Amino acid sequence: MISPRTDLDIAHSVHLRPITEIAARLDLAPEDLELYGPYKAKLDPALDRGRDGKLILVTAINPTRAGEGKTTMTVGLGQAMWRLGHRSIIALREPSLGPCMGVKGGATGGGWSQVLPMEDINLHFTGDLHAVTAAHNLLSAMVDNALHHGTTRLDPRRVAWKRVLDVNDRALRNVLVGLGDRTDGVPRQSGFDITAASEVMAALCLADDLADLRARMARFVVGYAGPRDAVTAGELGAAGAMTALLRDAFKPNLVQTIEGTPAILHGGPFANIAHGTNSIAATRLALRLSDYVLTEAGFGADLGAEKWFDIVCRGAGFAPRAVALVATVRALKLHGGAPAGDLARPDVAALERGLCNLDQHLDLLARFGVPTLVCLNHFTSDSADEIGCVKAHCEARGAGFATADVWGKGGEGALEAAAELVRLADGHDGSYTPLYAVDDPAEEKILKVARAAYGAADVTFTAQATRDLNRARALGLGGLPVCIAKTPASLSDDPTRIGRPTGFTLTVREVVTCAGAGFLVPITGDLMRMPGLPKQPAALNIAVDPQRRITGLA
Repeated sequence: MISPRTDLDIAHSVHLRPITEIAARLDLAPEDLELYGPYKAKLDPALDRGRDGKLILVTAINPTRAGEGKTTMTVGLGQAMWRLGHRSIIALREPSLGPCMGVKGGATGGGWSQVLPMEDINLHFTGDLHAVTAAHNLLSAMVDNALHHGTTRLDPRRVAWKRVLDVNDRALRNVLVGLGDRTDGVPRQSGFDITAASEVMAALCLADDLADLRARMARFVVGYAGPRDAVTAGELGAAGAMTALLRDAFKPNLVQTIEGTPAILHGGPFANIAHGTNSIAATRLALRLSDYVLTEAGFGADLGAEKWFDIVCRGAGFAPRAVALVATVRALKLHGGAPAGDLARPDVAALERGLCNLDQHLDLLARFGVPTLVCLNHFTSDSADEIGCVKAHCEARGAGFATADVWGKGGEGALEAAAELVRLADGHDGSYTPLYAVDDPAEEKILKVARAAYGAADVTFTAQATRDLNRARALGLGGLPVCIAKTPASLSDDPTRIGRPTGFTLTVREVVTCAGAGFLVPITGDLMRMPGLPKQPAALNIAVDPQRRITGLA
């Protein structure tokens, strides 16, 4: 039998189980589900079946533009655990339309390690991202309405709250609003961020419950009446209506993998411009329903894993038991200087040079003190010599190693890796060491992350960044954790610096105060909070066939 060629072909070849059947594997009854058709359901985040699951993180080395398959690996590992007789749940973020229509494609895994129904999940799913967009833009509208009617002390020149859209659209990064006659509002400069970068998304994913979510949204800083006089969403009276728009979006979503493993998808912050993990509510729910929970943090460990440990685990009180560090031969070759368009060609020399990038991530994870397994995501182009080189390197430095072919074989291809992760998780008590203390000065927190996570020698702050930090301190917010916005392509703030750069200085050009999310966002390099589409976006290949099936979705 010849296997289907594309992820979508494979997804279409699978017989989906009713979601009630998937729920039954977790001892959930039909009345516990809020159905969105036969294959999707929302869950009450307060559901409890008395389990005390062990939490495992899936992270990666610095990726190529196409990504290294963290989601695919997470799905494959979860499927493998069920094959080994362990009740596991996969807890993932929801995809953004930006990457789906841009470069990377969807975020439901691939091959025989996917979450389904992939078309629904990658496009509109249960409407959660649309609800976040609506709630964010409601506040934007209320800001401009208050300016128009003169019912706020907010200075139009000091408005910090932009609008959002869940599509990459570089033309909206900087816009003028309120143009026209006096009935059209107050003219001012503004812009759009992508929905995954919205502070509403971050607050949704970090909130304990709806009451906490409302309190967080009330703290959103929309702008300033003076240099250090913040105006909040609570002052504008917006938090109640925003919570109403997010009531259903706060409920986690239950779907399934190709092999019928339960998967809970919820929230979708990016890790390069936000904290990059699924919601605390969804993870807590999964821990109460299963014995092992596999979750992922976006991009490389320098971004996603650092924020997961220092922000998410610390804030939620999670006890991480093990880490799977995903690496690929192609990414290692890229970091060793191989041309980006020639990563399928065997090149042991380039791979050996690129192993330094893997070492940086292993060193970072060792700082947190949680046992780590290197999971090599197998591609058909990988040669035996290349795989052997990575394995020998890991063994030489005492790191656990396993190869997994989750795209081609699903759970069967990850049995060794899953068994080792279970062993590591069972043997660790869940303790870890954050990179910084919450009461460290903000500059010191940034420096500690830059040195430990990126390998930087120092950090420099522009005059604007210094003013931003001084203002945050004046508002009593200088003690918040830091969520550094940085390119995922490099350990440094320069995307062209591959491998393991050393001796560099990280430049912080501005710092955004996210009082509702509960962190400061130091922005480095040329990072944009509204990405753009590539010259040949994935959207060019997506259509609907005569049978009303989506085609071209990757």
